[in-house]
Amino acid sequence: MKSHDVRIWDLRKRPTKKVSYELRWKVAGEPFSETFRTKGLADGRRAKLLTAAKSGEPFDIGTGLPDSLAAPVEQAPSMSWFTFAAAYLAMKWPDAAPNSRDSTNEALTEATMVLCEDRPDRPEDDVLRRALRGWAFVVVDDDEPAAPVEVGNALHWVSKASMPLAALKDPATARLVLDRIRRKLDGTPAAAETTRRKKRVLTNAIKYAVELGELEEDPFAAVQWTAPKVVETVDPEVVVNPQQARELLAAVSYVGGYKRARGRRQVAFFATIYYGGLRPAEAVGLRRANCTLPDEGWGLLRLRKTRPTAGTRWTGTGEVHDHRGLKNRAVEETRTVPIPPVLVAILRDHLDEFGTAEDGRVFRNERGGVLGSTAYWRVWDEARALALTPEQVESPLAKRPYDLRHAALSTWLNAGVDPTEVAERAGNSVEVLLSRYAKCLDGRQHVANRRIQSLLDGDDA
Repeated sequence: MKSHDVRIWDLRKRPTKKVSYELRWKVAGEPFSETFRTKGLADGRRAKLLTAAKSGEPFDIGTGLPDSLAAPVEQAPSMSWFTFAAAYLAMKWPDAAPNSRDSTNEALTEATMVLCEDRPDRPEDDVLRRALRGWAFVVVDDDEPAAPVEVGNALHWVSKASMPLAALKDPATARLVLDRIRRKLDGTPAAAETTRRKKRVLTNAIKYAVELGELEEDPFAAVQWTAPKVVETVDPEVVVNPQQARELLAAVSYVGGYKRARGRRQVAFFATIYYGGLRPAEAVGLRRANCTLPDEGWGLLRLRKTRPTAGTRWTGTGEVHDHRGLKNRAVEETRTVPIPPVLVAILRDHLDEFGTAEDGRVFRNERGGVLGSTAYWRVWDEARALALTPEQVESPLAKRPYDLRHAALSTWLNAGVDPTEVAERAGNSVEVLLSRYAKCLDGRQHVANRRIQSLLDGDDA
């Protein structure tokens, strides 16, 4: 019930051990009182009551207060960070690619390691991380074996120690999380791309918290923290010239024994990356039905699938390799890549000698399975040691198999091919192509120097 019958009649000092001031008033004849530490606080409250009464604001008979001074409705306690993180992961999991699931898991784990209160019996960091990475932030089948006792105990501790999600509103707490994701486990700085990837995950998670009404805004935005810059351009020192590429491919054929053919069965794989500009995962997923290999002239590859390495924990199929469409393309969209006669011949020879896997894949391991990244990286490292000088082996030159793709796209651009055509063959946008791949080939700097010197000599004449 409400009433306009208000009388504020007394403000007195109370002679207690600790001095206090009591404000008393009546609403519809019912007495009410509040006690304050200082006279100033009591006077302030009294002034507010008088203002409300003079403005004709009705007072509640139950509380003795006008609506403007009524106690706010008690809000439900904030969801814990651990509970929220698990809910966010469950929301993202079904439609996320395996590698995205892994990245989400990793970022949430690092944040959770920080967002725990200092409670007794905290598990060792390696046990806690294993519990979070392997169990808490993974969506598993119902028939998944129960977690080990050590893991279960760690997760129980986290559920009790996890800070409220609202704790991130404190800039100091938010900064602890951001500082954590920019460090590796040993405390050294993480790679810039790794830090940015984790930050993207956390930013997306916070957007979900705002969507749920758990946060009003992004608390990380209030922190003066800048993600490390990622090098967007390809280092010219990693790019091989055509002669070096041929020597590396020849060296691949010498890796391992001839009969086992550990290296020989991968020559065409690396040639496809260099001469066709394919991403390694695209080459792994290439099938014979997608190849047009004429007896003479240029051939054609129609790319449809990729087989990136992800891990059985993330694919949800029990396979190490995921089945994905092409990068930056709609599902089932294809990309055609014309390939030069030299690659056509290499692929024809490969198929004549090694055939295909049961499902038609051009490249397979010795047992007929999917060619894994560990296997081709090991062969590539051995081939570099055979083909390059000791100084080049220690340099960034063709350090990764992916660097053959960088060399391919740089070669096409240096040959004068229109950037739009190069971008289409490579599966990139023109903007990405020009910002990342327009680099000179290794060993070609002397050509530019000679042209400059020729011009200078001409000026001196």
